[in-house]
Amino acid sequence: MSLLGIHLVGSPILRKETIPVTVFDEALQSLIDDMFETMYAARGIGLAAPQVGRLERLTVIHVPDTDPIVLINPRIVSQTGSATAEEGCLSMPEVYADVKRPEFVAVEAVDRHGEPITIESGALLGRCLQHEIDHLHGKLFTDYLGIFKKRAALAQWDEERRRFPSLVRRIQPPHEIARHQGEQEL
Repeated sequence: MSLLGIHLVGSPILRKETIPVTVFDEALQSLIDDMFETMYAARGIGLAAPQVGRLERLTVIHVPDTDPIVLINPRIVSQTGSATAEEGCLSMPEVYADVKRPEFVAVEAVDRHGEPITIESGALLGRCLQHEIDHLHGKLFTDYLGIFKKRAALAQWDEERRRFPSLVRRIQPPHEIARHQGEQEL
């Protein structure tokens, strides 16, 4: 397994529509494993293929108190209610905003082996499902914000993005982060 670079807001791939997955081979399994490893190292709870520079219709999710989830070719089949909560994104580090979304969703997809699955959820998992599926259609959480909140979020991002001139964030392995933190404490 290896850590993948995370594409940041401004990278054109984040606005592209993804392509349905039709081949469930070893390369796909490796990509899934690498995406999980990258998501965990970045301390995220969801990661979509465009965020790692790929156009497969694929996302991985692992919110607290759930099992890891692989969604291939997901689609939201129903949504109800409305709730507002804070969201952030691995493709826009250090920027957060309150986003209004449906409160509950039902999602149909296939798992990493091509087997059909359905997930119905609200709360954090429901929000994460919607956020990651949006990435598969070139949509970002800032697209849901009103003009003033969107301007504020993008202004904040403009400050942060100076640290990433290539618009790709390289994630360090957790043991490297710990080692560097230990060195800084000396």
